[in-house]
Amino acid sequence: MYALFDDAGKFHAARVLHDAGTSLHLELDSGRRVKVKAQHVLLRFEQPTPAELLERARAHAADIDLDLAWQFAPEGDFGFADLAREYFEPQAGTDKQAAALLCLAEAPHYFRRVGKGLFRKAPEETVKAALAAIERKRKIAAQIDTWAGELVEGRCPDVVREQLYRILFRPDKNAPEYKAVVEAARRSQSAPLALLTRAGAIDSPYQFHWRRFLFEQFPGGTGFAGHELPAPAEALPLAAVRAFSIDDSSTTEIDDALSVQGLGSGTVVLGIHIAAPGLAIAADSPLARVAQERQSTVYLPAWKITMLPDEVVAAYTLAEGRDCPALSLYVSIDEATLEPRRHETRIERVPVAANLRHDRLDALVTEAALVGEAAAAFDFAAELGFAFRLARALKARREAVRGRPELATRPDYAFRLDRDDGGEPDGSERVSIVPRERGAPLDLIVSEAMILANSTWGGWLAELGVPGIYRSQASLAPGIKVRMGTRALPHAGLGVPQYLWATSPLRRAVDLANQWQLIACARHGRTAALAAPFKPRDATLYALVSAFDAAHAAYGAFQQGIERYWTLRWLQQNDVHEIDATVIKPGLVRAETLPLVLPLVGTESMARGARVRLRVNAIDLLTLEVHALLAARLDETATALEDEAEAEAEEAEVAAGALQLAIDVDDDASGRAAAAAAADVDVDAGGDSDGHVSPAT
Repeated sequence: MYALFDDAGKFHAARVLHDAGTSLHLELDSGRRVKVKAQHVLLRFEQPTPAELLERARAHAADIDLDLAWQFAPEGDFGFADLAREYFEPQAGTDKQAAALLCLAEAPHYFRRVGKGLFRKAPEETVKAALAAIERKRKIAAQIDTWAGELVEGRCPDVVREQLYRILFRPDKNAPEYKAVVEAARRSQSAPLALLTRAGAIDSPYQFHWRRFLFEQFPGGTGFAGHELPAPAEALPLAAVRAFSIDDSSTTEIDDALSVQGLGSGTVVLGIHIAAPGLAIAADSPLARVAQERQSTVYLPAWKITMLPDEVVAAYTLAEGRDCPALSLYVSIDEATLEPRRHETRIERVPVAANLRHDRLDALVTEAALVGEAAAAFDFAAELGFAFRLARALKARREAVRGRPELATRPDYAFRLDRDDGGEPDGSERVSIVPRERGAPLDLIVSEAMILANSTWGGWLAELGVPGIYRSQASLAPGIKVRMGTRALPHAGLGVPQYLWATSPLRRAVDLANQWQLIACARHGRTAALAAPFKPRDATLYALVSAFDAAHAAYGAFQQGIERYWTLRWLQQNDVHEIDATVIKPGLVRAETLPLVLPLVGTESMARGARVRLRVNAIDLLTLEVHALLAARLDETATALEDEAEAEAEEAEVAAGALQLAIDVDDDASGRAAAAAAADVDVDAGGDSDGHVSPAT
């Protein structure tokens, strides 16, 4: 005796060993024995053997016309044997009954299972809809197969090209374009990026990186909707100062300027003047929402995406020859001891006498000229000389609190492209990389003035009970990074009791938000907490912190990646194959004359600071990878390097430069996250974005 039974929707036939009434002990052809409930047995038979039955049943089932079977099927509930007798013949045998069972079970769009061996015809409308869906699925499968074939042959279908960035970085795994790429990668046994490159989907590595960034961060484009140009709501007094800014020649968002009064009087007043768009842009205005959506200006060599529309920037930038709305911090300083004594904040118009450009003045404004050891043939020599002495004193005091000096052993770099039309780069330009030593006098003057302003204003907000957005660092221990929050906490990395960002309101939404709070303090004093846009524990303030953190990380990673692209282009354009480098962590080196960090096999056991020479074997502009070999060991003696935090930041920079795709050829994993941004190192050098020297500022 044999039995055909249902096991979780699959049908098996086996020899009956024992029938206990409610259950049967069966032996499959494989020899495995199973216990099956009697209610799951659909058919008992004497012959043929189980294997022969299933073989004949599958052959008969393949010949069944489903549409004809649906028409022949009885109305109401019916058994599979009933259909066999209607479709085949009244004396349909066991094999044809089993064939009917297989047919019914495998055609749910025609027949619905309603019980043990029982089925019911699906309504005609349901059948038509199901058949249409099956046909659509068949056509999509055929289209996927066609697209995959074209990709394997080296041709990229237009629909795949149009969906390139979504497929690679934010895929819909049910989309046919995605499935075509996965199938083509499987057939060709190649990585998706290499496959798409060969197929011509990516014709420019630079445009690939740029468009990917726009796809992820600016899906609606980088333009601005029309906005009415706001004006300050009040008449502002004119400050009795001659202010000057210090920036790169390409800077258009001039956020900060300085003034010096009272030289030789014993008490010198340092004015730190910050552009004040917050006087005209209300916290709940459309322009405020634009700033909060973008969060920051995005910088890349020879180009940028501004946080605010150009006309707003032009109206509030601290351009020379104009009286500009500003939020000014005046710090009275003992001229002999260089100790700050008191401070005052004013809302006013500031006459900007000059926009000094450090790329033109660095050779003239040297340390020797500023301390009187050499002739000072430049404007504002006396003011800059005092500001430099003050900056050195302020830095020394911070380092005493910090517990160790800030080492500046590596230069910053500016990227210059050989185009002067102001247009968007296309990646084919010739690039030059200009080093600038960290801590240059003009940089030090600006950075210390901004740290002084941000720390002083942070303490003032806390004193008045007005919340702000702060940056803090609990200690300099490895792994303790800079955090953003709404409490005035110490910043160990800078050596100040509190620190916020308020000196770049034209290019950072956090600074603009803090400026609104500071304006309320300047206007209302002790009652500012009632008038400030953001109140203590304001959910909007927490949301700003979260949104800025995410945008800041994404923009920073992109800037590092695109600067890495231009560095690799420089190597190619100048046919450079050997580079001297310094070990900054086991297995990780930094080029000595280029902004380039890369892993290097053979340096895992070498000490930090050891010097090596590496040979560049290959460069991949799409993945931003450099394949290099250790050519020689130049100096095993470890030299002093910057803080461990900077080494961690540069290791993260390598991760940021590595291209990580969300597409998975195995199609069994969720999308991987984009590269993490580099660790924070706070330096507020008013010329551009926190220490990154870029001609696009």
